[in-house]
Amino acid sequence: MFSTTCKYGIRAVLYLAIKSTNDSKIGVDELADTLCIPKHFLAKILQVLTKNKVVSSSKGRHGGFYLKKRNKQINLMKIIEVLDGTNRLTCCILGLETCDSTHACPYHNIVQQFRNDFYQKLENETIGEAAQRIDEHDFNLKNL
Repeated sequence: MFSTTCKYGIRAVLYLAIKSTNDSKIGVDELADTLCIPKHFLAKILQVLTKNKVVSSSKGRHGGFYLKKRNKQINLMKIIEVLDGTNRLTCCILGLETCDSTHACPYHNIVQQFRNDFYQKLENETIGEAAQRIDEHDFNLKNL
């Protein structure tokens, strides 16, 4: 459903939400190693997320990436919008150009309710809430 870029971005943001603080920033090397993501690819993703104010960063010896309180209050949909756009959630699962309620593919009505529910979850759950749920279940973001 999501591109590799988006999956990596979501994993990185959630990891930062769990592990980083204003005083304890995480460098791209550590993030890439921990999450098994190619370093240069991840650096570009983080650059885009920082530019769009989803992630915070600071330069220098003790610099790195982290999430401020305001970053953690952003909904999960923002990450997807920034990295993939919203059409990933609305395009036809069979890849047809025209698939909507008037010209529906055989699966359109079956997946529509799931899509609506999933979209609502992404719109309503913040990065902080998702990170808390992952942290409470001791889920390994490396395997996400």
